[in-house]
Amino acid sequence: MITTYCLTLLGQASGHPTDLKKIAFRAERLALRRNERQKPRRSKKSLQAKDFAALSAFRHAMRKLLRFSKEVVATPAKLTTEQYEALLAIKSSSGVNGMTVGEISERLQVKHHTAVSLLDRLEARKLATRKRSTADKRNVNVQLTKAGASLLARLAAIHHRELQQRSPEIIDALRRLSE
Repeated sequence: MITTYCLTLLGQASGHPTDLKKIAFRAERLALRRNERQKPRRSKKSLQAKDFAALSAFRHAMRKLLRFSKEVVATPAKLTTEQYEALLAIKSSSGVNGMTVGEISERLQVKHHTAVSLLDRLEARKLATRKRSTADKRNVNVQLTKAGASLLARLAAIHHRELQQRSPEIIDALRRLSE
Protein backbone atom coordinates (compact mmCIF):
# COMPACT_ATOMS: atom_id res chain seq x y z
CA MET A 1 0.00 0.00 0.00
CA ILE A 2 1.09 3.55 -0.57
CA THR A 3 1.35 4.27 3.16
CA THR A 4 3.93 1.53 3.65
CA TYR A 5 5.84 2.72 0.59
CA CYS A 6 5.81 6.33 1.79
CA LEU A 7 6.86 5.52 5.32
CA THR A 8 9.57 3.15 4.07
CA LEU A 9 10.99 5.89 1.86
CA LEU A 10 10.78 8.44 4.66
CA GLY A 11 12.40 5.98 7.05
CA GLN A 12 15.28 5.41 4.66
CA ALA A 13 15.79 9.15 4.31
CA SER A 14 15.61 9.74 8.06
CA GLY A 15 17.89 6.84 8.96
CA HIS A 16 15.15 4.97 10.89
CA PRO A 17 13.63 2.69 8.26
CA THR A 18 12.59 -0.19 10.47
CA ASP A 19 10.68 1.94 12.98
CA LEU A 20 8.54 3.64 10.34
CA LYS A 21 8.12 0.39 8.42
CA LYS A 22 6.86 -1.38 11.57
CA ILE A 23 4.41 1.44 12.26
CA ALA A 24 3.06 1.37 8.71
CA PHE A 25 2.80 -2.43 8.71
CA ARG A 26 0.88 -2.47 12.01
CA ALA A 27 -1.45 0.32 10.90
CA GLU A 28 -2.24 -1.41 7.62
CA ARG A 29 -2.70 -4.78 9.32
CA LEU A 30 -5.15 -3.24 11.78
CA ALA A 31 -6.99 -1.48 8.95
CA LEU A 32 -7.26 -4.74 7.00
CA ARG A 33 -8.59 -6.60 10.03
CA ARG A 34 -11.11 -3.85 10.68
CA ASN A 35 -12.21 -3.88 7.04
CA GLU A 36 -12.62 -7.66 7.08
CA ARG A 37 -14.83 -7.52 10.18
CA GLN A 38 -16.96 -4.57 9.19
CA LYS A 39 -19.22 -4.11 6.27
CA PRO A 40 -18.59 -0.89 4.41
CA ARG A 41 -20.69 1.86 5.89
CA ARG A 42 -21.00 5.54 5.51
CA SER A 43 -19.14 7.68 7.94
CA LYS A 44 -21.40 9.75 10.14
CA LYS A 45 -18.84 12.55 10.07
CA SER A 46 -18.50 14.12 6.67
CA LEU A 47 -15.15 15.38 5.54
CA GLN A 48 -14.44 19.03 6.01
CA ALA A 49 -12.56 21.39 3.70
CA LYS A 50 -9.38 20.91 5.80
CA ASP A 51 -9.63 17.13 5.26
CA PHE A 52 -9.80 17.54 1.50
CA ALA A 53 -6.89 20.01 1.64
CA ALA A 54 -4.84 17.52 3.65
CA LEU A 55 -5.61 14.68 1.23
CA SER A 56 -4.73 16.89 -1.70
CA ALA A 57 -1.47 18.05 -0.08
CA PHE A 58 -0.40 14.47 0.59
CA ARG A 59 -1.25 13.29 -2.93
CA HIS A 60 0.53 16.30 -4.41
CA ALA A 61 3.69 15.69 -2.37
CA MET A 62 3.72 12.01 -3.35
CA ARG A 63 3.02 12.79 -7.00
CA LYS A 64 6.03 15.17 -7.08
CA LEU A 65 8.25 12.53 -5.50
CA LEU A 66 7.08 9.80 -7.86
CA ARG A 67 7.45 12.07 -10.91
CA PHE A 68 11.01 12.87 -9.83
CA SER A 69 11.74 9.17 -9.38
CA LYS A 70 10.33 8.30 -12.78
CA GLU A 71 12.42 10.98 -14.49
CA VAL A 72 15.62 9.93 -12.71
CA VAL A 73 15.35 6.24 -13.55
CA ALA A 74 13.94 6.68 -17.06
CA THR A 75 16.28 9.25 -18.52
CA PRO A 76 19.88 8.46 -17.57
CA ALA A 77 19.43 4.85 -16.45
CA LYS A 78 16.84 3.78 -19.02
CA LEU A 79 14.93 1.82 -16.41
CA THR A 80 11.26 1.70 -15.53
CA THR A 81 10.28 2.57 -11.98
CA GLU A 82 9.35 -1.10 -11.47
CA GLN A 83 12.84 -2.19 -12.55
CA TYR A 84 14.39 0.28 -10.12
CA GLU A 85 12.12 -0.97 -7.33
CA ALA A 86 13.10 -4.56 -8.16
CA LEU A 87 16.81 -3.69 -7.94
CA LEU A 88 16.18 -1.91 -4.64
CA ALA A 89 14.22 -4.88 -3.26
CA ILE A 90 16.95 -7.34 -4.25
CA LYS A 91 19.64 -5.17 -2.66
CA SER A 92 17.65 -4.76 0.55
CA SER A 93 17.18 -8.53 0.88
CA SER A 94 18.88 -9.97 3.92
CA GLY A 95 19.22 -13.40 2.38
CA VAL A 96 22.62 -14.70 1.32
CA ASN A 97 21.14 -15.96 -1.95
CA GLY A 98 19.22 -12.77 -2.72
CA MET A 99 15.45 -12.92 -3.15
CA THR A 100 13.21 -15.43 -4.80
CA VAL A 101 11.06 -14.43 -7.73
CA GLY A 102 8.02 -14.90 -5.49
CA GLU A 103 9.42 -12.52 -2.88
CA ILE A 104 10.10 -9.90 -5.56
CA SER A 105 6.57 -10.36 -6.87
CA GLU A 106 5.19 -9.77 -3.37
CA ARG A 107 7.46 -6.82 -2.68
CA LEU A 108 6.46 -5.06 -5.91
CA GLN A 109 2.82 -6.12 -5.56
CA VAL A 110 2.72 -7.63 -9.06
CA LYS A 111 1.72 -11.03 -10.34
CA HIS A 112 4.43 -13.70 -10.56
CA HIS A 113 4.56 -13.69 -14.37
CA THR A 114 4.98 -9.88 -14.32
CA ALA A 115 7.96 -10.23 -11.98
CA VAL A 116 9.44 -12.88 -14.28
CA SER A 117 9.09 -10.56 -17.28
CA LEU A 118 10.66 -7.71 -15.31
CA LEU A 119 13.58 -9.94 -14.32
CA ASP A 120 14.00 -11.07 -17.93
CA ARG A 121 14.65 -7.44 -18.87
CA LEU A 122 17.04 -6.88 -15.94
CA GLU A 123 18.92 -10.05 -16.84
CA ALA A 124 19.13 -9.02 -20.49
CA ARG A 125 20.82 -5.81 -19.36
CA LYS A 126 23.12 -7.82 -17.07
CA LEU A 127 21.84 -6.04 -13.95
CA ALA A 128 20.60 -9.19 -12.20
CA THR A 129 21.10 -12.95 -12.36
CA ARG A 130 18.82 -15.86 -11.54
CA LYS A 131 19.86 -19.25 -10.18
CA ARG A 132 17.74 -22.19 -9.20
CA SER A 133 17.85 -22.88 -5.48
CA THR A 134 19.83 -25.96 -4.48
CA ALA A 135 17.69 -26.45 -1.36
CA ASP A 136 14.33 -26.22 -3.14
CA LYS A 137 14.37 -26.63 -6.92
CA ARG A 138 11.00 -24.86 -7.19
CA ASN A 139 12.57 -21.56 -6.12
CA VAL A 140 14.68 -19.27 -8.26
CA ASN A 141 17.00 -16.89 -6.44
CA VAL A 142 17.76 -13.45 -7.87
CA GLN A 143 20.91 -11.45 -7.13
CA LEU A 144 22.35 -8.20 -8.41
CA THR A 145 25.35 -8.24 -10.67
CA LYS A 146 28.20 -5.78 -10.11
CA ALA A 147 26.74 -3.58 -12.86
CA GLY A 148 23.31 -3.74 -11.22
CA ALA A 149 24.70 -2.89 -7.79
CA SER A 150 26.71 0.01 -9.23
CA LEU A 151 23.74 1.48 -11.11
CA LEU A 152 21.49 1.04 -8.08
CA ALA A 153 24.01 2.78 -5.80
CA ARG A 154 24.03 5.84 -8.06
CA LEU A 155 20.24 6.00 -8.39
CA ALA A 156 19.61 5.32 -4.70
CA ALA A 157 21.97 8.15 -3.69
CA ILE A 158 20.01 10.57 -5.89
CA HIS A 159 16.70 9.33 -4.45
CA HIS A 160 18.02 9.53 -0.91
CA ARG A 161 19.00 13.19 -1.34
CA GLU A 162 15.63 14.02 -2.87
CA LEU A 163 13.78 12.26 -0.06
CA GLN A 164 15.75 14.17 2.54
CA GLN A 165 14.68 17.41 0.86
CA ARG A 166 11.03 16.41 0.42
CA SER A 167 10.43 14.53 3.68
CA PRO A 168 9.37 17.63 5.70
CA GLU A 169 6.62 18.36 3.16
CA ILE A 170 5.43 14.75 3.14
CA ILE A 171 5.55 14.43 6.93
CA ASP A 172 3.58 17.67 7.27
CA ALA A 173 0.95 16.36 4.87
CA LEU A 174 0.71 13.09 6.84
CA ARG A 175 0.32 15.02 10.10
CA ARG A 176 -2.49 17.07 8.59
CA LEU A 177 -4.25 13.85 7.60
CA SER A 178 -4.14 12.52 11.14
CA GLU A 179 -5.65 15.66 12.71
